[in-house]
Amino acid sequence: MRRPRLALVDASHGNPNTPRNFRRELDADLVEFDATARDLPEGFAFDGVVVTGSRSSVYEDAEWIDATREWVRAAVEEHELPALGVCWGHQLLADALGGTVVDMGEYEIGYREIERVEASTGDAEDEDPVLSGLPASFTAFTTHSDVVVELPPGATETARNEYGNHGFRLGDAFGVQFHPEYDRRTAKSVTAGKETLSDDRKRAVIEGITDENYAAACETKALFENFTSYVRARAAGRVAPE
Repeated sequence: MRRPRLALVDASHGNPNTPRNFRRELDADLVEFDATARDLPEGFAFDGVVVTGSRSSVYEDAEWIDATREWVRAAVEEHELPALGVCWGHQLLADALGGTVVDMGEYEIGYREIERVEASTGDAEDEDPVLSGLPASFTAFTTHSDVVVELPPGATETARNEYGNHGFRLGDAFGVQFHPEYDRRTAKSVTAGKETLSDDRKRAVIEGITDENYAAACETKALFENFTSYVRARAAGRVAPE
């Protein structure tokens, strides 16, 4: 089958690391859109959608956020496109589909342990295809101060840790709060740029961006191959919409 054609909805306010990371990780033909500049697709002629992270909050009063939310909602609900949201994209998916996102009142940042919720059931039929192959507990880089506190109606939680929700699935829509796409350069750059964090905390996070932690977090990159495989199967009709 041909490579899937994905809309990459970039909400990073022009951070060059964001498209660079997704280009590297996604085995697909990406059509990139700068959501923060109100550059969104005019239609839905794609095999799937990926929504990136952002320094914004989904509940902010901004025209570009409203427009992005509506386009993503229509892509998922009306055009039944498989969608993957990462960090802010995860929160936007949840919000667009009827969930609730709030300020945590604190910051989670650095390599953290995350638990797969469905892994504890032991039921293979409950397994999220995007997180397939990841262990019950895995390491990932996180950086966020907002959290999904209420999933969209009908959604299933797929991952969480002590800070709250880290993943959900609703039909063909998948969200992950952590950053599987980050390389070490991005993790260091993002951490150094957090003006609201103390120098001591930023230093501690950067010191934790070690070869060992990065190698462990690379395990989560499998979800990109899982997603593109899901998109291919969906386009070929081997996966029925839920």
